[in-house]
Amino acid sequence: MLSASPGSSPPSIVVTGASTGIGHACALRLAREGFRVFAGVRKQEDAERLHAAEPELIESILLDVTDSGQVAAAAEAVGLAVGADGLAGLVNNAGIALGGPLEFVTPELLRRQLEVNVVGLHAVTAAFLPLIRRGRGRIVHIGSISGRIASPFIGPYTASKHAVEGLTDVLRMELAPEGLHVAVIEPGQVRTPIWDKATATSGKVSGRLPAEGLARYGARLRVFQWLLQRAPRVAVPPERVADAVVHALLSPEPRTRYVVGRDARIRLWLARLLPDRLMDALVLNTLARLERRVG
Repeated sequence: MLSASPGSSPPSIVVTGASTGIGHACALRLAREGFRVFAGVRKQEDAERLHAAEPELIESILLDVTDSGQVAAAAEAVGLAVGADGLAGLVNNAGIALGGPLEFVTPELLRRQLEVNVVGLHAVTAAFLPLIRRGRGRIVHIGSISGRIASPFIGPYTASKHAVEGLTDVLRMELAPEGLHVAVIEPGQVRTPIWDKATATSGKVSGRLPAEGLARYGARLRVFQWLLQRAPRVAVPPERVADAVVHALLSPEPRTRYVVGRDARIRLWLARLLPDRLMDALVLNTLARLERRVG
């Protein structure tokens, strides 16, 4: 549990979604950079694993970003622990990836996606902002290249990451007069469990589609699942994202956006170069070729 620390202490940072993947890599990296890290996790066993990795500088807090009570309690506990020093940073990483053909995405699934990736991010930011002000800290949102470039069959995830881009831009402008910086990280494919879960979810989505949906989308969904299964071969390790987070938090000249991964840079370059319809055609033609290959 958290406790107030009298006297001088290392600068403090909160990282949400620190159980696995990008959040876990960020928590470890920031601890090794000398920060006191408050790592948001949803399960006690994740807290114990993090503490074992860095027992001196990582303190876990139970933080489900969709639970307003937990968010408020976490902000209060961290506030008591850091005191007048406040926070040097907040890394909003917690997120999930849901998908499926948009016409068959249920309102419940879309709400769940937005509740975690958008509403939860906003709730955590609002709760911890007084501590960021106190510590003259920075805020970093973990977005995605999908927040700038759409792909079929991950509409809920894409919509959520587009929203993260918008929230980042607005917050950056609103806090700039106070000298507080806000950045967004835009990774491409990263080796994290989120895409293992997305692969499993993709299979369930196909199984729930009505006959009409399978007739329309079944072949392309098989291609999409095939791509998800092979993503780790080209994905960057989460430590690459942690590098960008460290720069955003520590650099005297932080960027507003950090594109991470070769695939993300290529997609962004193509999107800037090609008109929308030509970009659409490129994606759809690639899917059609892969459909023949996978089929």
